Amino acid sequence: MSRIYLKSGKEESLKRFHPWVFSGAISRIEGNVQEGDLVDVYTSHKEFIAKGHYQVGSIMVRVLTFDEHEAIDRDFWRSRLQEAYRKRTAIGIAQHPDNNTFRLVHGEGDYLSGLVIDIYGQTAVMQAHSAGMHYQRQEIAKALMEVMDGKIKHVYYKSETTLPYKADLGQENGFLIGGSKENIAIEYGMKFHIDWLKGQKTGFFVDQRENRALLEKYAKDRSVLNMFCYTGGFSVYALRGGAKSVYSIDSSAKAIELTKQNVALNFTDDNRHNAYAEDAFKYLDTMEKDKYDLIVLDPPAFAKHRDALRNALQGYRRINAKAFEKIKHGGILFTFSCSQAVNKDQFRTSVFSAAASTGRKVSILHQLTQPADHPVNIYHPESEYLKGLVLYVE
Repeated sequence: MSRIYLKSGKEESLKRFHPWVFSGAISRIEGNVQEGDLVDVYTSHKEFIAKGHYQVGSIMVRVLTFDEHEAIDRDFWRSRLQEAYRKRTAIGIAQHPDNNTFRLVHGEGDYLSGLVIDIYGQTAVMQAHSAGMHYQRQEIAKALMEVMDGKIKHVYYKSETTLPYKADLGQENGFLIGGSKENIAIEYGMKFHIDWLKGQKTGFFVDQRENRALLEKYAKDRSVLNMFCYTGGFSVYALRGGAKSVYSIDSSAKAIELTKQNVALNFTDDNRHNAYAEDAFKYLDTMEKDKYDLIVLDPPAFAKHRDALRNALQGYRRINAKAFEKIKHGGILFTFSCSQAVNKDQFRTSVFSAAASTGRKVSILHQLTQPADHPVNIYHPESEYLKGLVLYVE
């Protein structure tokens, strides 16, 4: 196995169990290492400190273990997946009677850097974010079937857009085990079409489950605007919560079609719902004032890396200011950022600036984050990526 030696003093973050080794920390590499290979990491004093997958880029090693004697084999995958499932059972989501949709593996949050697995009924959708996880996909799928012990029958691999393009892996999405055209999953009693073939992420935004459930409690008799609706998750919950009307807006015509299908799955011929394919900023600019008293702003990541941070913060400020300007007195605003590069203080400051620019009186009702099946590794604060605020606007 190839060895990576760190520069003097660069082992401190690994001593605190941070699961990444950055390129700037590396002194030299021994051996003919290829992207996706397992490597041992040593300090400048030639002491073993970690083992993980090598990759090209800013993050050069994704750590899998800090134990020199732990082999990365079928037993390793089985053990880590078993612990992940045990965690979801402990929080009550894996065996919830009205829910068969949850995240089983959340990368660093489950000590499996570079791997995501979401469960939709009897289908697991696996996503690799590193070449190392890609090369191990078959072993992981087999271990997953063992751990789930009949609870899933299909494993779909969806990594075309998440693998490092420079690795030139030529990956195509497809089933590793089984094969099913059944793509309807249940979330807290609501049915949703899951587009794991071409949809974003693994086909659905599992991370907003608890926030959708919270919105349902505020929806009664309100006029709801769901911006960046994607497949209409917030819209469906608002309808069940007794909303007077719900408008779903997304720039993607395909997303609007999926939203309509999901509404129809749960509410037949419900004339409270309207959906339009339109640019979000344009819609907010032209919509009439006081039309809505509950607005959801759940945009895609405005900043996927720190170089885009300034523009992202301006984007959050601009879109929230529009919502503050137009929302009815006594309105409720659910506003989110899923940009990992934007921390919760920066996001909150952007929303504060937006509120101040409009002169509206605004109170924070809830501060939101990702649900418990998207755990944050205490040694890896970067895995806390979803930020949200629920605001009351006078």
